[in-house]
Amino acid sequence: MKVLIVGGGGREHALAWRLHQDDPTIQLYAAPGNPGIAELATCIAIPATDVASLEAFARETSIALTVIGPEASLAEGIVDRFRKSGLPIFGPTASAARIETSKAFSKALMRDAGVPTARAETCTSLASALAAVERFGGAPVVIKASGLAAGKGVIVCMTETEARGAIASMLEEHAFGEAGNTVLVEEFMEGEELSLFAITDGKRLVPLPAAQDHKRLLAGDEGPNTGGMGAYCPVSLVEQAPALIDDVVDRILLPTLSGLRARGAAFTGLLYAGVMLTDDGPKVVEFNCRFGDPETEAVLPCIRSATSMLELMTIVARGEPLPSDVRVEAVRHAVTTVVAASGYPERPRGGDVITLPGANEDVLVFHAGTKRSGDGALITVGGRVLAITGLGDSFEEAQRRSRGFAAGVDFSGKQFRDDIGWRELARRAGTP
Repeated sequence: MKVLIVGGGGREHALAWRLHQDDPTIQLYAAPGNPGIAELATCIAIPATDVASLEAFARETSIALTVIGPEASLAEGIVDRFRKSGLPIFGPTASAARIETSKAFSKALMRDAGVPTARAETCTSLASALAAVERFGGAPVVIKASGLAAGKGVIVCMTETEARGAIASMLEEHAFGEAGNTVLVEEFMEGEELSLFAITDGKRLVPLPAAQDHKRLLAGDEGPNTGGMGAYCPVSLVEQAPALIDDVVDRILLPTLSGLRARGAAFTGLLYAGVMLTDDGPKVVEFNCRFGDPETEAVLPCIRSATSMLELMTIVARGEPLPSDVRVEAVRHAVTTVVAASGYPERPRGGDVITLPGANEDVLVFHAGTKRSGDGALITVGGRVLAITGLGDSFEEAQRRSRGFAAGVDFSGKQFRDDIGWRELARRAGTP
């Protein structure tokens, strides 16, 4: 069986690892891939957004399954093109992907479907956005770029001065380009946030164990927002509330799928809900139309199911209905620590030579921003360089392994958080 993975980051490396674990006999390809993925797959020098070249390659190579990593490929309509050519592909169409590519669309969808989420107003001018801030009672307030902003278009503003600055940066300074030409002014929600993935055929869905992401750059959730500095799975908060996932499925995921079908945009692939656990119950922070990063690097290594991920993805890609009795469970604990480049997130530096510690069977090293130099050395490229996943029979063991290996990674100016899972550790210790 020939499988193509589109993308070249840590998420795609984790997908390649998972599919290889499910069936070591498959022939894996990745476009464009990275040095880590190259140990499992044949890397093809085609950009993830070159839809025409990817479709031609899949057709000429007789690819039986294509799995999409990045949202940009989905926004470009890769699923629409592959389906038109009769090529099995795992992911949503461009119209269904608007649940991520347009936060304004997503909010309207949730409102119409009765999905619990924060109140928000969509604005296209500084004056209207500032007026919306006032209507929400001032700060704290959340300002979001409506379009794709590489995971960095959400700013939590604790003062009205910060809110004005965030709005101006998007609407007047165009900090996020066209993605910020429309902004959402959203009420601030308090609580813990969970990332929940669900594989879906458009009607049925199979939830994966929930994870918790760490967006801030610095320990203690300080510093600027990033694309994600680490994650862990499973989350004891969910394990202690068995009905929580069923509640999210019934009140959030299924109504969302129904609302998309009603708009003629049935969603297939991986639906990712960022959920805030508020005093009023779970509410949606945002939806993504693909696997999240770095949560994927924590979720995929710790799960087990009678029906493999490869089988589930193939079923959906072929347009077939999912089985009704599939359960995916976490059988180990996983903690993922992201090692980032100097200057990340504002101005990441590339070209620094990377040295890795010795191999460890309980540590997985997922390449996110690496490449080979002309002399074969592994060097940094981009912001998040490596995702280090520690596995263990306890959370503490997994955290220790991830943190220890991350500390041993060597390149100039590296950054990483040594407290991934700090809330989980506090819960287990019985401290607030």
